[in-house]
Order: sequence, then C-alpha cells, then structure tokens
Amino acid sequence: MMPVTATIRRRRFHRLVFFVAGVYNIGWGLYAVYDPQWLFRLAGLPPLNHPQIFACLGMVVGLYGIIYLEVARVPERGWLLAAVGLLGKILGPIGLARLIWIGTWPKSTIVLCLTNDLIWWIPFALYLHDSWPVFRDWRRFDVN
Repeated sequence: MMPVTATIRRRRFHRLVFFVAGVYNIGWGLYAVYDPQWLFRLAGLPPLNHPQIFACLGMVVGLYGIIYLEVARVPERGWLLAAVGLLGKILGPIGLARLIWIGTWPKSTIVLCLTNDLIWWIPFALYLHDSWPVFRDWRRFDVN
C-alpha cells in the first residue's frame, strides 16, 4: 500500500466533521439499542412488535460511526468509506419519503432524516470533492 504523502484541502475541517459524525452515529446507535421504541413514541406511532429490528438498525448506524472515525483519523484514505456513507444518507431519506408518501409513517418521522442524514449531505459532499484528487492518484499506484 502506498504511503499517504498528499493532503486534502480543508483537512482540519473534514477531520472535525467526521469526528463529530462518528461520535454522533455511535451515540445514536447505542441509544437505539438501549431504547428501540424512542422514534415510535416521538412520532406517535404504535410500538414495534419486534423492537430488535430497530435495535439492529442502531447497531448498523453505530458501525458507520466507527467508519467515520477512521475517515477523521486519515482523511486522505477515506474517500470510498465516505462515499458509501453519503449514499446511505441519500437512500435513507428516499425510503422515508416513500413511507410518508404512501401513508405508512407520519411526517413527524422526518426528524430521523434531519439529524441522521440531511445535515451531513453538504459536508460529506464537500469532503468527497476535496479528497477526490488524492483518492484518484492513490488508486493509480495501488496495483497488485
């Protein structure tokens, strides 16, 4: 593996963003495991029959937090990890919009996407833009 020699633009900003994203996701994930009914109470939905499903979602969100901490640690090597994270943050709201559109979930559940997804779109996209040149150049040398 080629050592990282180039640095990305706005490195300190991106490190801070991904550190905060990592801590937030780990905290959100732990709370979802501890209290998997919180969103349903907040949104006025009936409790889940199988809260383990939401707890499992919490575990996945928490694992994303670990990935974001790795991007914060070495932002020059995090392009692909952040791209997967941003894709999840785009697909999640699409799924929620569908649930709201067909009337399965109320509009009050939008809070889930505001804090988990939408607020991260611009900083994640900016990171992908800033880190692309390093990722592109690094890929050229990673031939085995």
